Amino acid sequence: MRVVVDLSRCQGYAQCAFLAPDVFRMHGEEALMYNPNPDDAQREQVLRAAAACPLQAILVDRLEGRDSPVGTAQS
Repeated sequence: MRVVVDLSRCQGYAQCAFLAPDVFRMHGEEALMYNPNPDDAQREQVLRAAAACPLQAILVDRLEGRDSPVGTAQS
């Protein structure tokens, strides 16, 4: 699984850090840090975090030949 966050869209609401703290964390009040390649065991938490993002800034992609995105970052 691959995670990409559009940091220009992210406003630091921290919903992702609350729902998937092993993958997303806030550095200070506004800077998001995240693991771009979390373990598949964290998939459910990551998907919930992506769905909860009020700005839809989180994209979750499957790796290993599966090319359909699981979550989307939309403009």
